[in-house]
Amino acid sequence: MIKNVTLSNQSLIGKLNRWQWWVLVGLNIFFLIVGQAAAVLLGRFYYDQGGNSKWMATLVQTAAFPILLIPFFLIPSSKEPSNSSAPPSFKILASIYFSLGVFIAGDNMLYSVGLLYLSASTYSLICATQLAFNAIFSYFINSQKFTALIFNSVVILSFSAALVGINDDSDGPSGVSQWQKVIGFLCTLGASALYSLLLSLMQLSFQKVLKKETFSVVLEMQIYTALVATCVSVVGLFASGEWKTLHGEMVGFSAGRVSYVMTLVWTAVAWQVCSVGVVGLIFVVSSLFSNVISTASLAITPVASVIVFHDKMNGIKVIALLLAIWGFVSYIYQNYLDDCKARRTRNNDSESQTGSLS
Repeated sequence: MIKNVTLSNQSLIGKLNRWQWWVLVGLNIFFLIVGQAAAVLLGRFYYDQGGNSKWMATLVQTAAFPILLIPFFLIPSSKEPSNSSAPPSFKILASIYFSLGVFIAGDNMLYSVGLLYLSASTYSLICATQLAFNAIFSYFINSQKFTALIFNSVVILSFSAALVGINDDSDGPSGVSQWQKVIGFLCTLGASALYSLLLSLMQLSFQKVLKKETFSVVLEMQIYTALVATCVSVVGLFASGEWKTLHGEMVGFSAGRVSYVMTLVWTAVAWQVCSVGVVGLIFVVSSLFSNVISTASLAITPVASVIVFHDKMNGIKVIALLLAIWGFVSYIYQNYLDDCKARRTRNNDSESQTGSLS
């Protein structure tokens, strides 16, 4: 989601007392962490049990987007101020949503290929590099400062990805060659880079085009881009001919036909539950906090994969995980310093205005 955006949600959040606010925050954190971990594990289960359609694995990542209509209609968004700028034309909005949706579909395909050839733990560790890519793209596109802490984060996360790349990963999926593991590594790394680029482009769209940062607008961005991504995935499924193999997949699925259908359904639901948590945290707290929790949850998936799939956490993976956490903490600490500085600036400005009025 869009980084460093504060939504105009005080009209609703202000009605909650402190414990209700914490319950709401905790619920959204639960949705995000559980949704993301469950989606990755179910995706790995789909491949392990005989699923092989990359386009189907791509489709389920956005196909359940109508779930987002529930919070869209149930949670009121704050009203826009009367002097707000004119909204962009339909043609501009359509072009933005279509372009971002196509990018999302391509990004999801890269993630699907990566998960096909890698274990869930290795896949999640590589995904953590999105913070490093996010810092780089934000510097060039969103004019974000490149401080010593951010540089440290980029370097450490790069080392973490390199360690995972040279790891033998003998516990990976059976029947996968070393060359396919390299393809999986490169696809997952490329997907993380493309995802970070999408974040920066979304932020740029909000700042330069939409010029509104309400809960409903953020949800509209997710719903419409997911709709486009879903349509692109359906076209890819039929154009590639993979739709012809789906019945054979279901028949040959090791866990059974019902399990095949339920795996796809619950994978789709899990991704959207994660999306609800992401948007909810943006609405209740901030998009920065939502980004923090989303990235932190990537460290939970390797642990969960050890429990569910008995993945081996060898020494290289443990070191890579510790490096990823180090890089993550450096990145977040820099954002914490930036937030404190921004708060002091706002307080000084408000004090200056109060002094001038008096």
